Amino acid sequence: MTSTQGVKTILHPVTDLEKAKPVYAALLGLEPMADSPYYVGFEAEGQQIGLVPNSDMTSPTAYWHVTDIEAKIAEVTAAGGTLKDAPKDVGGGRLVATLTDPDGNVLGILQDPS
Repeated sequence: MTSTQGVKTILHPVTDLEKAKPVYAALLGLEPMADSPYYVGFEAEGQQIGLVPNSDMTSPTAYWHVTDIEAKIAEVTAAGGTLKDAPKDVGGGRLVATLTDPDGNVLGILQDPS
């Protein structure tokens, strides 16, 4: 089995990015390091806290960082998880995918380029 590098990214779905941005800036005590119409990201104590407007997400999703996304998908599905969203490149070679556990909880996995 491959291990993870821990949860380093948490994405929050938002309906109004401009209203959500100052709330998260106040919560985290810092300004965003990435600020675009499709994603606002904050770097807080080694974690990426992201705001995603107009997504199909229904709740925040924690992303476990892994070195081999395909191997981790195979391990989790063999253990009873279900692939929800296949790996996709979200820019710069960063791959993300989601799975669900037997209760339908969403599990995010993320692989940065090596």
